[in-house]
Amino acid sequence: MPTGPTAPASPTSPASGPRTDAGADLTTGGGRVVNRKRKRSGAGVGTGLKDPSVRRSLALFRAFLREQDDPASCYALLARDAADQVEAAYGPVEGRTVVDVGGGGGYFTEEFRRRGAHAYLFEPDMRELGPKPPESAVVADGYLLPLADGVADVCFSSNVLEHVADPQTFLSEMVRVTRPDGLIYVSFTNWLSPWGGHEWAPWHYFGAERARARYRRRTGRPAKHTLGENLFAVHIGTTLRQVRARDDITVVSARSRYWPFLAEAVAKAPGLREFATWNLLLILRRCPP
Repeated sequence: MPTGPTAPASPTSPASGPRTDAGADLTTGGGRVVNRKRKRSGAGVGTGLKDPSVRRSLALFRAFLREQDDPASCYALLARDAADQVEAAYGPVEGRTVVDVGGGGGYFTEEFRRRGAHAYLFEPDMRELGPKPPESAVVADGYLLPLADGVADVCFSSNVLEHVADPQTFLSEMVRVTRPDGLIYVSFTNWLSPWGGHEWAPWHYFGAERARARYRRRTGRPAKHTLGENLFAVHIGTTLRQVRARDDITVVSARSRYWPFLAEAVAKAPGLREFATWNLLLILRRCPP
């Protein structure tokens, strides 16, 4: 996932440009990638998101508890769930172009492809891609995507924003590559959430370094994340104010990503939302020029 404007853009396999089995072609030209396939028209962004079921939230929570031991199952479930959310808000992704920014091992990209989308993964860290990245995955920085303006019907980023030093620049790049009336899906775990410290949560409430040291004592291995290097204290109130101040996007939904009830209500409560939201999901629409 993006950590700064340092990673070069280069495909992981030799090809003239990223390509999917579905047949869409993003052909590189002049340092940018241009979508040569005309996208079908659609109804645009809807408001079909509903509070999920308790059963669904419990399944996700159990998967998160097993993330360290069984990441494949955890992220496959999360990918299916996220794709369901995208389709609830936007309609079927079949035939649409989906750009997955910072998608790591490609679970989200592969799920969108299974649903018929022309999905492309852009990930700056080769280590995050794993041994079997999706076909045509591109090593590229989230601050400077090698894409032309407005090529994506859906620009997708799951749990990346807290890993970038400049969230607003990262978000601006997602907006740039999304077509007018296209959908932007952004979720992140905020710092004051009980899960804000990631693998060393909830001990981050007592200080990041103390939490990291405890994690090492308990597991015998160093923590993956370091505050200020690849994990940053992102807050819901600040993020919502910044997003709503923009004139190039509108907020379709701002809600807790995982809660089974009052998902939008909890994100509206100042103070409480910083602790209770768990993970904020933003569904945004790119405004016409």
